[in-house]
Amino acid sequence: MTNLKRSFITLSLATIMATGAMAASLEERVEALESQNKTLTEEVLATQTGGFTKVDTEQSYSGMGAAASKVYYSQTPLSIGGYGEMYYANPEGSDDYANVYRFVTYFGYKFSDNVILNAEIEYEHGANAEEGGEVVIEFMYLDFLMKEEINLRLGHLLVPMGVIGLRHEPTLFNTVQRPEVETKLIPTTWGENGVLAYGTFSDIGIAYQAGVINALNMNSLDTADASSGWIRNGRQGAAKKAAFDPAFVGRVDYVGLAGLTLGASVYYGGGSNLKDGNDKDGNFVGDVSGLTTTMFDIHAMYNKGAFSAYGLYTQTSLDGAEKISNTAVEKASGYYVNASYDVASLTSLEYKIPLFVQYENYNPVQSTVDGLNEDKYKTEKTTIGLNFFPVDQAVIKVDYAMKTVNDIDDNIFSVGLGFIF
Repeated sequence: MTNLKRSFITLSLATIMATGAMAASLEERVEALESQNKTLTEEVLATQTGGFTKVDTEQSYSGMGAAASKVYYSQTPLSIGGYGEMYYANPEGSDDYANVYRFVTYFGYKFSDNVILNAEIEYEHGANAEEGGEVVIEFMYLDFLMKEEINLRLGHLLVPMGVIGLRHEPTLFNTVQRPEVETKLIPTTWGENGVLAYGTFSDIGIAYQAGVINALNMNSLDTADASSGWIRNGRQGAAKKAAFDPAFVGRVDYVGLAGLTLGASVYYGGGSNLKDGNDKDGNFVGDVSGLTTTMFDIHAMYNKGAFSAYGLYTQTSLDGAEKISNTAVEKASGYYVNASYDVASLTSLEYKIPLFVQYENYNPVQSTVDGLNEDKYKTEKTTIGLNFFPVDQAVIKVDYAMKTVNDIDDNIFSVGLGFIF
C-alpha cells in the first residue's frame, strides 16, 4: 500500500511538472508568434505604402534628427520621410508676410545591412526660382556600416559642426527661425562632398566623426568687402563641377550620461577654393595662396524631464586675409543659449508646451584687416516664445525676437508650423 501511494505521488508530481513546462513553453511560443506577427505586419504595411515606416522621435543615428535617421531603423529596404516648415512674420515698422519656407523629402535605401543610401532633397520658398526659391540636395551619401566603433560615410554629407547642423528638423529647435549664430557663423545647413569615419565607444561614452570635405571658399567679394555673409556664402555645396580643395573636419561628443551631450567640433582648410579664378557668383577674384580658415565650436545639449537646454560658442579665423584686400574680414565669433520648460508637465494635459528663452550674441565681422567697420554687424538677440506639440511629430511655434544690430533695434513677431514624417 505504501509503494502504491509513493507511485501515485510520484506520477502526480511528474504530471504537474510536465504541465507547468508545457505552459511555460506555450507562453514563450505565444510571445514569439506575437513578435513575428508584429514584424510581418510592419513589413506588409511598409510594402503597401511604398516603404513607409513611422518615425520614432526617440531615435537618432550618428547625431542626426529622427526623420533623417529613419532608414537605419526601417523594417524594409526603402524608407521615405521628411519634414516641413512655414511661418508668418510681423516685423515692427514693416509689412507682415508669410513664407512656405521648406519642404524636405528624405529617401533611404538599404542595399544590405551594411550598405545604406541616405539622401535629403529640399524645396525652399515654394521652389519658385523667380521668387528666390530653389531645389537643393542637402546630402546624398552611402554609409558602410562595419561596427559600432568605426563606420565609413562617402558622398555629399552634412558637415558635423554645431548643434543645429545635424539636427535641423523643426521639432528639434524651439525658435521659429534657426539660431542666427548657426546660420551666419556656422553655415547651417552645411553640406559638402567628402568622406567621414564615425563611431561610438559606448564603454566610455564617446562619439566621434572625422574626415575630409570640400573646403569653404573665403576668397570672394563678400570677404573683401567685410560682408556679414562671408562664411555662409563660402559653401560649395552640391554645385555643378564645384572646385575641390580638401579640408579637415572633426567632432567629439561625450554622451555617457543620459540626456547630456557635451562636445566640440573643428574645421581647418585652405581659404581659396575657386573654379577658374571665379567665386560662386561668377566674380573673377583670382586665386590667392596662403589663405587658411580655422573654425571651431564648443557645444552642449541637455534634456531632463520637462527641462531642456542647448547652445554653443563658435569662432572662425581667416589667416592671410590681407592678401584679399585691406578691408577684408579676418575673424567672426559668437554664442547662444536656449533654455525651455514644458509647462504642460505641471498640469494633466497630455500635450507638450515648452516655454523658452534664447539669447544670441555674435559678430560676423569681429575683426577686419584695416580695423574699420567692426561694429557694423555686432548683434544681440533675445527671443521668447512657446511651442505647442499636438503630437510628437508636429509643432506650432510662437515667438517674439528682440534684436539689436549696431545699436539699431529690429523686433519681429513670428508664428511657425513644423512637422516631421
